[in-house]
Amino acid sequence: MNITLHADLDHLDTVVEALQTHIPPNAVIFLRGDLAAGKTTLMQAIARTQGIEGEATSPTFSLQNQYADDLFHYDLYRIDLAELAGLGLLEAFEEPGWHVVEWGSEELAEILQGAGISLYAVSITPEGEARRYELSGYA
Repeated sequence: MNITLHADLDHLDTVVEALQTHIPPNAVIFLRGDLAAGKTTLMQAIARTQGIEGEATSPTFSLQNQYADDLFHYDLYRIDLAELAGLGLLEAFEEPGWHVVEWGSEELAEILQGAGISLYAVSITPEGEARRYELSGYA
């Protein structure tokens, strides 16, 4: 599966709708993109569509935010796999729901796939005021 969408900030709901259509309710979603590409902004749009009040913020220092019973957000920019395992966060990916991960590593992807967890990637590329969102199954 490879789906490409283009949207500006005012139309992120169309991107979220596509994600909801193509990604099962229990999955890990790696958000890929450079710094300031819009990863956290997309996460905020996902949270809004699920009725989360307040702003979803990047868990840069807490590593994980849980916005609802079935919506988790991770920022793994400064953490390696051994530290993630040592904190017990690997087991969190088995909880039902969407686990949206910024800065997920290839090592983490291999572990999740080996555990039979559905894994997807959304690559975000700025294009002027808009962004290109490429959704794919993780390979």
